[in-house]
Amino acid sequence: MTELRNVEADTWRFRLRVFVLGVVVLLAFVLIAARLVVLQVVRHEDLADQAESNRTAIVPIVPNRGLIIDRNGVVLATNYSAYTLEITPSRAMDLEATIDELAQIVDIQPRDRRRFKRLREESRSFDSLPIRTRLTDQEVARFAAQRYRFPGVEIKARLFRNYPLGEVASHAIGYIGRINQREKERIEDSDDAANYRGTDYIGKLGVEQSFESTLHGHTGFERMETSAGGHAVRRLNSHPATPGNTVMLSLDIKLQKLVEDMFGERRGALVALDPRNGEVLALVSKPTFDPNLFVEGIDQENWQALNESINKPLLNRALRGTYPPGSTYKPFMALAALELKKRSPTQVYSDPGFFNYGGRTFRSHEGGLGGVDMHRAIQYSSNTYFYSLAVDMGVDVIHDFMKPLGFGQITGIDLGGEVRGVLPSTEWKRNTYKRPEMKRWYSGETVSLGIGQGYNNFTMLQLAVAEATLANGGTRYRPHLVKAVKDQVSGQVSEVQQPPGEPLGFNPKNVAIVHNALMAVNQAGTGRRVFMGAPYTSAGKTGTAQAVSLGQNVKYNARLLEEHQRDHSLFAAFAPVEEPRIAVAVIVENAGFGAAAAAPIVRRVFDYWLLGQYPGEQDLAAVAKGQAGAPVGVPRRADEVSVVPEP
Repeated sequence: MTELRNVEADTWRFRLRVFVLGVVVLLAFVLIAARLVVLQVVRHEDLADQAESNRTAIVPIVPNRGLIIDRNGVVLATNYSAYTLEITPSRAMDLEATIDELAQIVDIQPRDRRRFKRLREESRSFDSLPIRTRLTDQEVARFAAQRYRFPGVEIKARLFRNYPLGEVASHAIGYIGRINQREKERIEDSDDAANYRGTDYIGKLGVEQSFESTLHGHTGFERMETSAGGHAVRRLNSHPATPGNTVMLSLDIKLQKLVEDMFGERRGALVALDPRNGEVLALVSKPTFDPNLFVEGIDQENWQALNESINKPLLNRALRGTYPPGSTYKPFMALAALELKKRSPTQVYSDPGFFNYGGRTFRSHEGGLGGVDMHRAIQYSSNTYFYSLAVDMGVDVIHDFMKPLGFGQITGIDLGGEVRGVLPSTEWKRNTYKRPEMKRWYSGETVSLGIGQGYNNFTMLQLAVAEATLANGGTRYRPHLVKAVKDQVSGQVSEVQQPPGEPLGFNPKNVAIVHNALMAVNQAGTGRRVFMGAPYTSAGKTGTAQAVSLGQNVKYNARLLEEHQRDHSLFAAFAPVEEPRIAVAVIVENAGFGAAAAAPIVRRVFDYWLLGQYPGEQDLAAVAKGQAGAPVGVPRRADEVSVVPEP
């Protein structure tokens, strides 16, 4: 029996299927259209950027680092271009084997391997790291011929920092070094991150560090079209890098080198300032070091030699070395006595050669000086006079007067790393010590403060600032090393603005009394032998500071002490007295009496600055050995002496 089909039912089912299929197709087209709208309209710019990014690559152009020059235009830091052989560890198949094979083509020393290993530890695996720098043209050619054998290895042309004068003024100039991981993280978190793309080196010390942003310049870029394999096809556009600006220092590098030569093999520090504005004329720390060692990454042997040396050549003694000022502190004590009306200049005190206080005897000149007023007390450096004055004033009064002069304070110099030192007070002792009996200030501790001993510990920069303030009559200027900045593009020179001087309000009559006494030191006192025959007037004060404490009844004898236990030699001075143009503070560590080692250095500094004279070789050698008084022999004209090395 034949089954009859329901045509109407079949037709309805067919139409339903067609309708559902049509709806599905329509929805599919709607979704496609919506997606097109999203891709072509909503996300057009984003996707266009991604497409462009896939087609192009941005290559940073690292700017030339700015120069550093002294006040007379002598170049202290510059750049040179050289080829480097670099390895990207993540792209090298077998790193050690690669280096061994490279060593057969170019000269790779063990120190190069050690430096590369240290760089790997400080960097990421995809960073390009130098295994050899300053390749010769022959080495470049040999590697280029076999480049295909070394994936992840390439030759790059890089700019290198160079310090033409080597060790001279290295603590002031500083150096640059490869950016470490911590510095990378700090840069990436800063607003200047984009400007450091492609930069591998950064200022680590001195002016190089303090004026990093000025010296670095602005990074440029090249937009390159790339192939599917990532190879550059052509340059689409570029924006050139802006070179860093030239930093002009107030430093006189010839004076700086003269002082460093006069120190010889001895340790110490010297700071010379212009008392009229706070400009740093010389900032010496001895021993020094060669900053060129750090540019490419210092090797282990040199690092150990510098870091483990008993002489601590990496320590900037001018900013970070703290010392008791010894008798160079006495003029400031005298000024405090006059300003606070604790002494009149004509009051006479007996100096029997000792001072008894609290059952203890404090030593002074053997045999004593007899009756001394303020003038004689400064001229002949009477300890007894200033012991008594310190007791009469008290520690807190001394602290409050000395603080505005800059003792025990951060001076604000435009270099990083300076330390505060110690200007003692009762509050300082309470905050410093933990045991209750140590927190208390005992009156006997005040006695030694009057002669610059006891807890007093200052930097030579602080002593120089105080000396410059005394020299100009009582206006304290912030010391600064950078004088101006020269724009490398426009050539415009802009003075670096400094804060105005801070008047401390000293009575000019009191200042004149101290000036006259200090002038007598160099004319008929402890500095007379050194300043004999000087055609200008100078004011100064010798100082001898203990490096180690001796027992009350122990007599000092340098011959019986180890070299590092002997007294320090200090001198603080300014000239000319009528219109001071230079103020100096210097310490020669463990060199004994101030007039024997420190004062002769200052005499030559004054002769250079005021007379344009440079000591002869014989005189220079005598000063370096601590065997000089007044200059001997015929001095040279300073403008005829060159510190720039022969090319």
